[in-house]
Amino acid sequence: MGKIWFATGNEHKRRELAEIFAIHDAAHVVNIPSDVGINFAPEETGSTFLENALIKARTLFAIVKEPVVADDSGLCVEALDGRPGVLSARYGNTVGKNLVDAEKNRLVLKELGNNPNRKAHFVCAMVLFLGDDRFFAVQETLEGEITCEKRGQGGFGYDPIFLIPELGCTVAELSPTKKNHLSHRAKAGATIGRVYDAVLLG
Repeated sequence: MGKIWFATGNEHKRRELAEIFAIHDAAHVVNIPSDVGINFAPEETGSTFLENALIKARTLFAIVKEPVVADDSGLCVEALDGRPGVLSARYGNTVGKNLVDAEKNRLVLKELGNNPNRKAHFVCAMVLFLGDDRFFAVQETLEGEITCEKRGQGGFGYDPIFLIPELGCTVAELSPTKKNHLSHRAKAGATIGRVYDAVLLG
């Protein structure tokens, strides 16, 4: 079992990535900066998910000098011109006030209102970073629709308002195992896990 750094302060993401790796036979110990007291909060100034993933990866790699996985993910709603998009984690924040997940969900539902176009997708850009001139990147999506109200108690972020039509349930209504088989992060993580094993572990 290998060790890999994950450029995040989000414990939910750490747990998901470790479970995704395990599901796809690429089990690794996933470390995050706070495990060793690193204050990790890079400014995500990119205009795309991939740019932000690379910012996070480069920042942590410069500190630990070891292979790093980083992701940037978010919700894109068609009728909102792609918002929240790359601002998903910070959507609706103002100076001195950061919205929690439930508040961001309410904001998206309010902005969408009764619009009949509920199409949306999750995006995850994930990078395995081995150096400034050597990295692997993948970007995946999960297609769905925005509900009219929150449903489910699982997951995090926008999961309670994201419906997967073919399953008839929101991501928050999926079991963790099911989510980690089909989500945008699951798809990207499965590829990155295989690349990590092939390139670094032989």
